[in-house]
Amino acid sequence: MDIDEILLDAEARMEQAVQVFRDNLRGIRTGTASAGLVETVRVDYYGSPTPLKQLAQIAIPDPTLIVIKPYDPASLGDIERAIQKSDIGIHPQNDGKVIRLAVPPLSEERRRQLADRVKEMAEEARIAIRNIRRDANRAIDREEKESNVSEDDCRRAKDTVQDLTDQYEEEVDEELTRKTADIMEL
Repeated sequence: MDIDEILLDAEARMEQAVQVFRDNLRGIRTGTASAGLVETVRVDYYGSPTPLKQLAQIAIPDPTLIVIKPYDPASLGDIERAIQKSDIGIHPQNDGKVIRLAVPPLSEERRRQLADRVKEMAEEARIAIRNIRRDANRAIDREEKESNVSEDDCRRAKDTVQDLTDQYEEEVDEELTRKTADIMEL
């Protein structure tokens, strides 16, 4: 593997780590209803765990209500059970055709808990990014030991890896700040 391939691989993996963090944030509750709260809930549909967004239409008619209309009415009970088992903390109301989730306002204590959870998730993303940096730097060192690249090229590549690390950690910090502000907003 040459230096360019190492750098491209590191950048792609760092971008993926940030995207996983963003996807995880979508499942964290704020004070308002969001389809992201339930999209990824896994429903046992004919023996196969399936994301809810593949089984139903999810609508947000107002900021405190999520309405889930299954494409297959027979799956209504399965969807209701999956939501009850999930850790979103909202109890579904089933009227036989749709499931309604009333999103209650968050207490101050629950807001703090969610903000702390988001901070933990951000740190996990930063650790993943740093692990990718470590792997890239090791690959660069291997290339240098095998005399495939000069010492100067090696140093420049490591500087580039550090720049990528800083860039993606900054993205994680921006997402953290934005989500924390959403959670703490009354």
